Amino acid sequence: QVHLVESGGGSVQAGGSLRLSCTTSGLTYSRFCMTWFRQAPGKEREGVAARGEVALGGGQRLYYFDSVRGRFTISADDANNTVYLQMDSLKPEDTAVYYCAASTIRCYEGWRRSDKYRYWGQGTQVTVSS
Repeated sequence: QVHLVESGGGSVQAGGSLRLSCTTSGLTYSRFCMTWFRQAPGKEREGVAARGEVALGGGQRLYYFDSVRGRFTISADDANNTVYLQMDSLKPEDTAVYYCAASTIRCYEGWRRSDKYRYWGQGTQVTVSS
């Protein structure tokens, strides 16, 4: 059974940093497109960063939404089966519930489409004050 559990959310001031963790079980996450989504009140869920193989055994490629590129970094720790999202230079518009998700698609096949994802975590709240 697949489980994704997020942690690390909280409240920070603009310009601050947070690191989110997604601890996985029941899947070999390196074989999935692992993505961080976020959803702000009244807005649609949007993909912000993803990590996945280009081809079987071909190494990982990283993907970022334009609004977070250069500020957010997605990474993983194989020893702990965990995917991270390091968020720096946070802005009030980054305020949202952040979700970890896993899909069997290759990330380049549409990583930002939430309907491509079967497995989701419960979400963690990130609040950035000005």
